[in-house]
Amino acid sequence: MGAHPPTTTAASATGPSAGGPTGGRPQDGLQAGLKNRHLSMIAIGGVIGAGLFVGSGAGISAAGPGILLSYALTGLLVVLVMRMLGEMAAASPTSGSFSAYADRALGRWAGFTIGWLYWFFWSVVLAVEATAAAAILTGWVPAVPQWAWALLVMIVLTGTNLVSVGSFGEFEFWFAGIKVVAIVVFIVVGALAIFGLPPGHEAVGLTNLTGQGGFLPNGPGAILSGMLLVVFSFMGSEIVTLAASESPNPVQAVRKAVNSVIWRIAIFYIGSIAVIVTLLPWNDPAVLKSPYVAVLESLKIPYAGTVMDVVVLTAVLSCLNSGLYTASRMAFSLGERGDAPKSFKKLNKGGVPSVAIWASVAFGFIATIFSYTSKDTVFHFLLNSSGAVALFVWLVICFSQLRMRRIIMREMPERLTVRMWLYPWLTYATIALIVFVIGYMFYSPDGREQMVLSVVAAVVVLAVGLVLDRRRPREQDTAEGAEGEDRAEAVKGA
Repeated sequence: MGAHPPTTTAASATGPSAGGPTGGRPQDGLQAGLKNRHLSMIAIGGVIGAGLFVGSGAGISAAGPGILLSYALTGLLVVLVMRMLGEMAAASPTSGSFSAYADRALGRWAGFTIGWLYWFFWSVVLAVEATAAAAILTGWVPAVPQWAWALLVMIVLTGTNLVSVGSFGEFEFWFAGIKVVAIVVFIVVGALAIFGLPPGHEAVGLTNLTGQGGFLPNGPGAILSGMLLVVFSFMGSEIVTLAASESPNPVQAVRKAVNSVIWRIAIFYIGSIAVIVTLLPWNDPAVLKSPYVAVLESLKIPYAGTVMDVVVLTAVLSCLNSGLYTASRMAFSLGERGDAPKSFKKLNKGGVPSVAIWASVAFGFIATIFSYTSKDTVFHFLLNSSGAVALFVWLVICFSQLRMRRIIMREMPERLTVRMWLYPWLTYATIALIVFVIGYMFYSPDGREQMVLSVVAAVVVLAVGLVLDRRRPREQDTAEGAEGEDRAEAVKGA
């Protein structure tokens, strides 16, 4: 593959000049505008998406109480992947995160492909979340058309991202804070109800866990079906490794985020879902419609629907805000490495990549229009062709970590402050589990279309990357020969 231009973050990300004495600050020109409290809340709230509040009902309906095993297995997968990503990010923080590491460890084709697929995923998410937010707001103020609400939401959050990274961090701090408080209160109130502590409520015991056809009413295979439904709600855990590059001490931020991912998943996902399936029968129609609202209404909490609408709206706005940030930073990194238009790496006076932000918003706007005009055709294709990107990202992280460990040990062993457990065997086991899930998606009628279209999208992006790479000037390859030799050595050594 071709070598990188001199300004590449991938080249500097893992070389001796990467970072600096101030906690491993990357040399990519971005401002260190995120405070520690911003990063802490981004790390905590990053795993709480709107999919948890809205989409968990489908998983419960498919697997019954056994959905807890689906969440546990998927959560374990995320913990392992985050550990690998944390190892690389702590050693060489960069706005390109896993795309830059794939570029260095696997080749330019890998960094290009996974970077653009990730950008594509989050750009489509912008449309999904804008539409979801507009639907809630239209219910409150029906006089305003839904498309107008979607437009307004996109404009406001685009503005916050354009001003400075600090304004993004401040918005995300409060968005994530509301989500965290809502989940914690829900779990506490639900736990009290389980033990019959509120007046007028009796302890439910294990009736709903075992009395409606057993813990696995639809058989053990439903655990895998449940995984397919919940796996994508975990997408976003990796955002903190991108955001850390715009903080004063990215290494410390990454280390804290990686070390806390286990309890975050255990409390917010498994804890809240356990409350739902313990308090209510899994086959209750209200659970399928809105499990969190169903629990609150069963506890006679007034305005339960409105309360959850506020929480879901907050989660949607948080996802939209962080999705725009994430897409723009990946586009910025691709521009830095010569894999996107050079304009993508330009920063405005606020120190943010304004062109990359506008490009991401533009695609999001187009996708939003399709969500209204061509919901069952074009927008359906966009959703499904980006649906399995999470699995592709996790797989690339695994393969990158296998080779990046050797590069880090050779070039900067003192920066290996976060280590993947039982390397390399646990990495191999994680790869096997991801491949198994991908294979099951091909096998399952519910996941086959999504996986096929996602593979098609990946092949198209890969083909474009290979064509562009072959067209790069030979002089550039010669000028960057040292970098090419280093990558060849790394690949050969692995």
